[in-house]
Amino acid sequence: MKILALDVGDRWTGTAISDPTGTFARPHQTIKTKDIKQFIVDTIQQEQLQQIVVGHPRTLGGKKSEQTTKTENLKTELEKQFPHVEWILWDERLTSKMAAKTKKKKTKEDKLKSHSIAAAFILDSYLIYLQKNKSVK
Repeated sequence: MKILALDVGDRWTGTAISDPTGTFARPHQTIKTKDIKQFIVDTIQQEQLQQIVVGHPRTLGGKKSEQTTKTENLKTELEKQFPHVEWILWDERLTSKMAAKTKKKKTKEDKLKSHSIAAAFILDSYLIYLQKNKSVK
């Protein structure tokens, strides 16, 4: 089962996708946030997704911000539109900084790619969590 991750921003959303075994996360695409619904429709069909992980932005102190509320509202809206998919909020603190350190942003294309790299970090931490919990059971 492949899993999609979203790093939602006001203008751009980074996406990442897992391999079918749920072992590896790779950056997928950076899309305009306003196009997210169509992107999900297309990706669910192409990749046969059953889960979508949404980066949950919180302050470093763990408190909610304006972006937290926007992301939670978007997730709720998407859950209603795509009820056959399992939706998960997942801590995304520091993933954008990690993505920025991965590659210097020289061009606009590099900057856009950094959003999907951040989504891959979100997805990777979720996949590690799943693997650890499988071994506990």
